[in-house]
Amino acid sequence: MKDIINYYYNLNVESVEDWDTIYFFKWNRDNFYFVPLKRTEKELVDLIEVSKELKLRGIECHDILLNKFGKLITNVYETSYILLKPIGDIYEEYNIKNMITFNNNLILTPNKSNLYRNSWSKLWSDKIDYFEYQVHELGKDKDIILDSFSYYIGLGENAISYVNNTNIKYHKTDQDRICLSHRRIKYPNYKLNYLNPLSFIFDLEVRDIAEYIKSAFFAKEDALNYLKEALKINHFTIYSLELLYARLLYPSYYFDIYENVMNHTEEEEKLIPIIDLASEYEVFLKEAYIEINKYAPIEGINWILNKK
Repeated sequence: MKDIINYYYNLNVESVEDWDTIYFFKWNRDNFYFVPLKRTEKELVDLIEVSKELKLRGIECHDILLNKFGKLITNVYETSYILLKPIGDIYEEYNIKNMITFNNNLILTPNKSNLYRNSWSKLWSDKIDYFEYQVHELGKDKDIILDSFSYYIGLGENAISYVNNTNIKYHKTDQDRICLSHRRIKYPNYKLNYLNPLSFIFDLEVRDIAEYIKSAFFAKEDALNYLKEALKINHFTIYSLELLYARLLYPSYYFDIYENVMNHTEEEEKLIPIIDLASEYEVFLKEAYIEINKYAPIEGINWILNKK
């Protein structure tokens, strides 16, 4: 890959580290990441425009570099790659307050519509249908998945029903803004991932908050305190609060690893720490409901509220 990078970007890199699907190298003391593109070309065009708009406002984000042919995409062995140049301290952390400020920097406009991701119940339903088919066809040798899969499918279906009920009872208002968000937020929330334009989408601001809180829980951090902080900082409508809770319900933390296992990029054993905390997470969901309910009377789920 070193020769390919040197050729396409007119560099003279001496060594390139292979991090599975990502390639890392240093050049003139700067870090670079040669990463597979997991967005459509239409999305990429919008992502570049979002990056430009952020920089015009004095808001930093990582640079996507053109190759020597003036192209954003470099095709290597039938895979599309992007060269990313991070800025600043890549291990700088972004907390809840930073995230809320960042998410409010841009709102959805028509030219960013390719990045809009708000049909949660349909996206989740389609995913679950596919996962069920996949496990039936390809999961017969996956004992850990087979023993846990039904539980997390049930939790996902609870989340889907919750979103559908919310959309029946309430409607999105101007206060429920569609903001600059991310496909996935992890804890700790490092600049390397957070300011990566390839992760940008537009969605309700509660999306990033919920994903951060879930990730913090499974990192054994004080997730409930992060939830309390978010609720104090922002005045969410009941619509957004219910969707925040729905997103806490949805087990993306399990399905993300599941997908990697089925794609042979992670071992099945990575699911064990998640599964071991299932009962504790149910308690957290009860505590989260109680906390959110201090701000608005959101819908409760009986089996969670009856948790001892």
